[in-house]
Amino acid sequence: MTSSELWTHATADRYDAEESEMSSAAVLGPTLDFLAELAGDGRALEFAIGTGRVGVPLRERGVPVVGIELSEHMAAVLRRKIDEDTLPVAIGDMATTAVPGKFTLVYLVYNTITNLLTQDEQVACFRNAARHLEPGGRFVIELGVPPLRFLPPGQVAVPFDVSERHLGFDTFDLVEQILVSHHCTREDDGRYRRENSRHRYAWPTELDLMARIAGLELERRVADWDGSPFTQDSGKHISVWRKPS
Repeated sequence: MTSSELWTHATADRYDAEESEMSSAAVLGPTLDFLAELAGDGRALEFAIGTGRVGVPLRERGVPVVGIELSEHMAAVLRRKIDEDTLPVAIGDMATTAVPGKFTLVYLVYNTITNLLTQDEQVACFRNAARHLEPGGRFVIELGVPPLRFLPPGQVAVPFDVSERHLGFDTFDLVEQILVSHHCTREDDGRYRRENSRHRYAWPTELDLMARIAGLELERRVADWDGSPFTQDSGKHISVWRKPS
């Protein structure tokens, strides 16, 4: 077991509703185009597949997809959408769990590598991806750039959402590279539900070193799934590493 925090039954059941914007055609369209092109005629493996927000529609596009998911509750929600024969899912952590066969694409979206709370585990994740890739295959990660430029001296919190129904902010431990995401969500009855989750943030160049340790080479880095250029002002990146042939 890695240090990832487990998603509960209640969180899994409401995940799709709370992330409906991330499942919109505007968000998913470019994501699926990007991944399907890299997968080509081969198979794709999704680390931390969750409820299948990306994996299910990618499979519906004709790409054979296999998933690894730590939370049985999240996998159970996915299973309501698609059967095991069509999209197999192994229950386990993305740093050590192995599935049969080789893949042209391994991918990890929506900041999920930060669920691994130590650098060693994140390195192990890269190594696990490399083990599953066939020569010439790619490992893709979608990850936010740590917003430390917003932290003036003495401040440890950065808000990321302030709306009528939700207040979200991150607090940072700059020594351990740990951020805690805090969520205060207003329910329909007017009460507020408070949740938080821990993450280990990493810089793009740190990920490049992890990839090198795993025997992978950086192929490209863009700011979003639409291929826009990555700059010093980009809030996130899509990075692609290739396993040498």
